[in-house]
Amino acid sequence: MSQPAARAAWLREALERASHEYYVLDRPSLSDAEYDALFRELAALEQAHPELRTADSPTLRVGADVGASHLAKYAHLVPMGSLSNAFSDEELEDWAASGREIAGEDFDRSGFCCELKIDGAAISLTYRDGVLATGATRGNGAVGEDVTANVRTIRDIPLRLAGSGWPPLIEIRGEVYMTFEGFERMNAERAKAGEPVFANPRNSAAGALRQKDPAITARRPLRFFGYAYAVPGVASLPFATQWDLLETLASWGIPVAPHRQRCASLAEVHGWAHALEKTHRAALAFAIDGGVVKVNTLATQAELGSTAGGREPRWAIARKFAPDVAETRLVNIEIQVGRTGVLTPRAVLDPVEIGGTTVTYATLHNFDLIAEKDLRIGDIVQVKRAGEVIPQVLGPVPEKRDAAAPPAPFEAPTRCPECGTPVVRAEGEVAVRCPNDRCPARHLEELIHFTARGAMDIRGLSEQRVHQLLEAGLISDPATLYDLSEDVLAALPRLGEKSAQQLVAAIAASKGQPLSRLLFGLGIPDVGEETAKLLARRFGTMEALREAPAEEIEAIHGVGPSIAESVSGWFRSPENRALVKALATRGVNMTEPERAEAEGALLGMKVVITGTLPSLGRSEAKELVERAGGKVTDSVSKNTDFLVCGADAGSKLDKARALGVAVIDEAELLRRIGR
Repeated sequence: MSQPAARAAWLREALERASHEYYVLDRPSLSDAEYDALFRELAALEQAHPELRTADSPTLRVGADVGASHLAKYAHLVPMGSLSNAFSDEELEDWAASGREIAGEDFDRSGFCCELKIDGAAISLTYRDGVLATGATRGNGAVGEDVTANVRTIRDIPLRLAGSGWPPLIEIRGEVYMTFEGFERMNAERAKAGEPVFANPRNSAAGALRQKDPAITARRPLRFFGYAYAVPGVASLPFATQWDLLETLASWGIPVAPHRQRCASLAEVHGWAHALEKTHRAALAFAIDGGVVKVNTLATQAELGSTAGGREPRWAIARKFAPDVAETRLVNIEIQVGRTGVLTPRAVLDPVEIGGTTVTYATLHNFDLIAEKDLRIGDIVQVKRAGEVIPQVLGPVPEKRDAAAPPAPFEAPTRCPECGTPVVRAEGEVAVRCPNDRCPARHLEELIHFTARGAMDIRGLSEQRVHQLLEAGLISDPATLYDLSEDVLAALPRLGEKSAQQLVAAIAASKGQPLSRLLFGLGIPDVGEETAKLLARRFGTMEALREAPAEEIEAIHGVGPSIAESVSGWFRSPENRALVKALATRGVNMTEPERAEAEGALLGMKVVITGTLPSLGRSEAKELVERAGGKVTDSVSKNTDFLVCGADAGSKLDKARALGVAVIDEAELLRRIGR
């Protein structure tokens, strides 16, 4: 092997191993910079020596088309069947009774393998000699569409199988999906760029797989779980049960969904399904619409076979849950004015139960989305709620519209509904704004934001209370909050002497919040919590930041030119400078504590926080960890030093226990950092 070929082979192996560690195992061994350096080296080698690019090269993940015609047909090695459904324990018992009629005692002796039913797009991955050769959609079950170039961009699908024991030719079946976080982040980016947002993760995943340009697919946050296989003819396989199959897939580098369970009896299956629907489902980071129950032993699966035509396997069934899509009437479209002036529409619905929760309001994102979906007040609409995602309106049900007297199309407002100022819309943006800085709705939202947990954290100042104080003329801006006295507050309706004392104490306590909290609370455009921390840590004092030119602010890593100009411009406003001076006069802290040095109790530690803590908010706990030198991460891995756990903890606690990561409570966290 030539020196370039040997180097390219080493780079391919190193990059694919790093991707697997990052996307599947959640324990990266390479930094982003190290990965990028190796990737660029491999790309340069392949450009200089095109013959070195192989079918499993990581450079194909950025969306490079390998020349296949768009959506050519692909015949699956073995037809992809579909599952019958059971919507109750009784229907699951009926399925089991039918299985016993065919397989006798073998049916129950086999046991069951229970898995999540991922709400995504089914695909098959064909591997030849362990290398990904084809990715195809399900299609009609016998013939799908070739989406190989797009599938290669999905980072957690291995381009070459790990380990050993795989047949020379095998199809691995599974589901392409999006996490809720990835879906919402993608929609937010599209809305900011003036592009239409997507309705739900499942349709978005399916649409991304069928893109003509693989580079577009590469930018979508697609993930994959595998759960089945198919081989033509007779092949020697390294597993005898469905459970062993899943374990083997994982050893080959194929991601496998969590919360799977082996059950010895149907009673255990019922218990698993109930726990999944009532508890685990809400904590998942992705959508499911039920579970899948499979006879565990592959020999018994073969004995049971499929229904006529091979359409449905008799050895597996979908245990469906309460639907997360329902129909109801769109009663109204309310328009809320945010603190930055953005007008946001919100659907008011006839109350409807979805997935065990009563839904009355749903997000509509922006006015372009309303027009695109042709939503009209009075329509019967489909509403979706999955996991912890805010309910959203998928669209109207046109056939249920009164043909004789259809509702009128919704018209976007031309004036602010609160102050009557003509709205504005910047070129290329979807956001419609009220430009009036003195709009009462904006003013209310600014004050609510200032008092919120992530900002000055003034407990007891709810939205209703802030509105009451404004209506009474007791406050006009954040500085005037610090002028409130117990006797004045106690005279207000629904606010007694004790509540007044507690509120004044909470306002006084907020004076000690660090500069980063104050900067975030001031609502400087484009300055979120993390940017506020960067600014506060770099300049240390409000005075230093106030006098800093935009060029100096832009020099901070992670702060771009638009943010720098936004911050600099905010401080150039005489009104804003006067507000800062008024806050300082009232004793509000204007400095940021020094970052933890070598003596920090948690220096260099990686910490995850989950559940509801007894007294600390999530941002407050994160700040305490960071001040002690630690770093708070979102996911548990073997590199996590400990998990801080509160009430109603979800899958992070399960993962920490599985990995042997230390689990502590809030009291122990405070003890460790000397509080």
